[in-house]
Amino acid sequence: MQEQRSRIKTWLEILLISTKLGLTSFGGPVAHLAYFKDEYIDRRKWLDDKMYADIIALCQFLPGPASSQVGISIGMLRGGIIGGLISWFGFTIPSVIVLIVFALMYQTFSLDDAGFIASLKIVAAAVVLHALIGLGQKLTPDKSRLAIAIVAAAIMLLYPSAWMQILVILAAALIGFTFFKDKAESKVQPFSFNISKKLGIASLGTLVTILTVTPLLNRAIDNPFLNIFDIFFRVGSLVFGGGHVVLPMLEREVVPQGLLSANEFLAGYGMAQAVPGPLFTFSSYLGTIMEGVTGAVVATIAMFLPSFLLLLAALPFLNTLRQRSSFQGVLMGVNASVVGILLAAFYDPVVSSSIMNAPDFVLAVILFALLNIWKVPAWMIVLLGVVGGYIIQFIS
Repeated sequence: MQEQRSRIKTWLEILLISTKLGLTSFGGPVAHLAYFKDEYIDRRKWLDDKMYADIIALCQFLPGPASSQVGISIGMLRGGIIGGLISWFGFTIPSVIVLIVFALMYQTFSLDDAGFIASLKIVAAAVVLHALIGLGQKLTPDKSRLAIAIVAAAIMLLYPSAWMQILVILAAALIGFTFFKDKAESKVQPFSFNISKKLGIASLGTLVTILTVTPLLNRAIDNPFLNIFDIFFRVGSLVFGGGHVVLPMLEREVVPQGLLSANEFLAGYGMAQAVPGPLFTFSSYLGTIMEGVTGAVVATIAMFLPSFLLLLAALPFLNTLRQRSSFQGVLMGVNASVVGILLAAFYDPVVSSSIMNAPDFVLAVILFALLNIWKVPAWMIVLLGVVGGYIIQFIS
């Protein structure tokens, strides 16, 4: 009885702290990790610095939202699998609610022609360019990886499709496996986590089964919610590089198929920059536009479920994999291709749908400079972008 009470107390503590972070963690994945360190490590001493660094390293090796995965891992360490679920819920639900409400307002009030929607598209251009430069500096530090990024961008611009993107990632992984072993780190700290290998294998099997069976069911059964689950689960399982890279994968899946317009897509992406928490909650907005609140729930669960399954699958085997130079080489190649995919998305649909004239370009440059040079928070960039958009309309 006492043990059960202690467990419930721990889960409530995780819920309160993660919800606080979900309400206040503006600024994207890097900022989220700083907020986590301040709250979980420095203030509450749930983990030491070394363990926290190891968790971050783990999540960088997996597809999906790295900062969310770090939060889930800390929740698991503190309160088991349920603790991980609670940690995800608290950190994610505030931005989910905001984006669902925004999507409903967008549809109810026909905001396609609203002035601030055009401004949000310009904001998206500035934010994606900022993310592109940051990722490029980190993931393509040499000529060989930069070449992979350029080729990946060219292929995605010339042959845009979700399947082509998967092929590009697989090809980059093969190149990394073959040529980048000598670039691997020689000393990698071991990672300690109490999850059985049997559970890891079961989680991986579940992930592979869902990835295999759901597309077949989606083709056989005409159901909009099954279609939503198929799209978002697949993207959540395959997207490397964090929240900003989810943009091109989702765009290829939903806009060409007519599930929503390019204007609706970019307006939601711009709004997602203004809310705290993970950018992957962009899925909540898209699900709402497609099939209402139920669609939002299905899309959100499908987008984040792979992260849980991947963490449970990877944790028991991570120590062995991280010591292997070939595995590190694979990730170097994949990460380089991610930069190219984001570069292609920066041109289409971001720039092609947002920068229509010289004033738009000027505003985008100003917002980018404020974000990249003066380090103005992303949520403030959104507010300044909306104000700037109305000023442009007024003087034009």
